[in-house]
Amino acid sequence: MSTVTTTKPSSPVAAPEHRRTVSDDGRIGLRGNLRHIGALVRRNTLQIKQDPESMFDVLFMPIIFTLLFVFVFGGAISGKGNQAEYVNYVVPGLMAMMGMNIAMAVGTGVNDDFKKGVMDRFRSMPIARSSVLLAKIVVELGRMMVAIGILLTVGFILGLSIKTSVLELFLSIGLSAVFGASLMWIFILLGLTMKTAQAVQGMAMLVLMPLQFGSSIFAPPSTMPGWLQSFTDYNPLSNLADAARGLINGGPVAHSVWMTLAWSAAITAVTMPLAVRKFRQKT
Repeated sequence: MSTVTTTKPSSPVAAPEHRRTVSDDGRIGLRGNLRHIGALVRRNTLQIKQDPESMFDVLFMPIIFTLLFVFVFGGAISGKGNQAEYVNYVVPGLMAMMGMNIAMAVGTGVNDDFKKGVMDRFRSMPIARSSVLLAKIVVELGRMMVAIGILLTVGFILGLSIKTSVLELFLSIGLSAVFGASLMWIFILLGLTMKTAQAVQGMAMLVLMPLQFGSSIFAPPSTMPGWLQSFTDYNPLSNLADAARGLINGGPVAHSVWMTLAWSAAITAVTMPLAVRKFRQKT
């Protein structure tokens, strides 16, 4: 007489909590999103390491623009021999300009990734679509901080002085980063909408030129005609430049700071959902 023994099927072992990135309903949790963003930030950083020429704009643009405007326009605006006074005026304004110019690179980078088929790979991976865009912004903010660091270094060499405190200097840098991040969503949307990187750059220049030169970055609005002064008053770059100037040189900053934060929140609220939606449609 033989006996048959049966064994109970072992119950499935639940995956450790720290390894779970996708919930039962298919949603990716916060921890999973952060892991994906971190991995993509590393990927984008390694790209820069493999292509160091992509940092040329960050390294040389602050130097060229500071020297150009201080020594070409400084004497005309502040008077001959008063370039040091103009340094304290223009360098805080150039902090706003750095964020806008570097934000343009996000749009061309996203467009280029689609052309190279990188997004096809992301499509097949169980990652949040928004993490791809957020990782781009994190890396570009890092590049922006490098550019502002070089800008301030050149400014100090040329005579820039901090008339308030180091804390307020860092507040001006943080305000520039917040506004720069909001602008990046505009250029991401352009990169997802335009067919080529050249088209993104062309459209970006149409946006950049009026905003930059129709602002208080390079010259006081009081020297401009009345109709242009009205445009300058509502220009978000003017608000950021005035806020950074007040935080570094002293003076009233509350209105400029709150206007800059309001512009940043409004731009992000409008363009971020549109960019994420467009990205999901394309992937």
